[in-house]
Amino acid sequence: MNTDFAIIGGGVVGLSLAWGLLKQGYKVTIVDGSDGSYRASRGNFGLIWVQGKGVGAPHYARWTQRSASLYRDFSEELSDATGINVSLEQNGGFEYFFSDDDLLQTQAVYEQLKQQLGGDYPFEILRGDALRKEEPTVGPEVTSAILHHQDGHLNPLKLLRALNADCQRMGGVYLSNHMVRSVSKGHQFTLSCDDGTRIGADRVILSAGLGALDLGPKMGFVTPLEPERGQVLITEKLPRMINRPSVTARQVDEGGIQIGATNEKIGFNRDVTTKGIAFLADQAIRTHPFLAKVKLVRSWGALRILSRDGKPIYQESPTMPGAYLVTCHSGITLAAVHARLLPGWFDKKQDAPDLEAFSEDRFRLS
Repeated sequence: MNTDFAIIGGGVVGLSLAWGLLKQGYKVTIVDGSDGSYRASRGNFGLIWVQGKGVGAPHYARWTQRSASLYRDFSEELSDATGINVSLEQNGGFEYFFSDDDLLQTQAVYEQLKQQLGGDYPFEILRGDALRKEEPTVGPEVTSAILHHQDGHLNPLKLLRALNADCQRMGGVYLSNHMVRSVSKGHQFTLSCDDGTRIGADRVILSAGLGALDLGPKMGFVTPLEPERGQVLITEKLPRMINRPSVTARQVDEGGIQIGATNEKIGFNRDVTTKGIAFLADQAIRTHPFLAKVKLVRSWGALRILSRDGKPIYQESPTMPGAYLVTCHSGITLAAVHARLLPGWFDKKQDAPDLEAFSEDRFRLS
């Protein structure tokens, strides 16, 4: 089997890249892992989130904003091609505060970032009646909120399904339950899978999330990644109760309230814990008291993919030219730029985005 691009990893990051490359006329093979793989794309919170991204790193804020600005056309094209509505809403998102001190600290950071971005960081502070007019279910302990107008959310499982379906519709080859064990390079790349399958490719993209920890160093990458567990809850289906998402709670398109998420550095453990559930429930009820009487129907844990500094990595291998590492913990938020703009970066086109600040040089030099 031979292909122009072999993409290792069939989550949202890998499929977004595949989708963009197929649009450019390339032959693409997506090599996905087993059901036992970590699969962040199937456990995440579904936010398209600009707020707070890029503090101290305005280049990351701009990259995130660019993706948010491309999202509507991207999602509509996917929906038109597949009939799958990813339920995108981009009406802004809230960060809630229980004290004025916390608000003022965050406001100062955002004002500084806004200045670094030339004023392009549209947020406002809401209090009292103004806040409760926008979100009537907010509780009395909430003193204020920051509404960032570039934020939004969608159904991440529908996005994953739409990307997979459209990639295959365009002729992409999707191989599930194929674990790549080694990548070698002669006149072309050869990917060897655990079932004996061998794939020849002109170029290779490693976008396997935490699965890159094994292959990455063998391909010349630093691969400074670590897992972070996030536990998430979801309630029974309800009529519309929450108008805009927050990192605490969002109402999904099917009616349930999704509550999240913990940030736990405990290795590769995806278990759900009583302590985690209690913490999430407490925060959610403080923010939206009506949730105290709502039935919880499911909880799960998933692992985020975090680089050492929390920012994306886009790197061509110094030892295997034509092999690339693409990894981030914001695969949903960045899906639109990955699909629309990364193909030009792989081809070194003149109008390709400048991603030097996201290279692994920042880790080699540190």
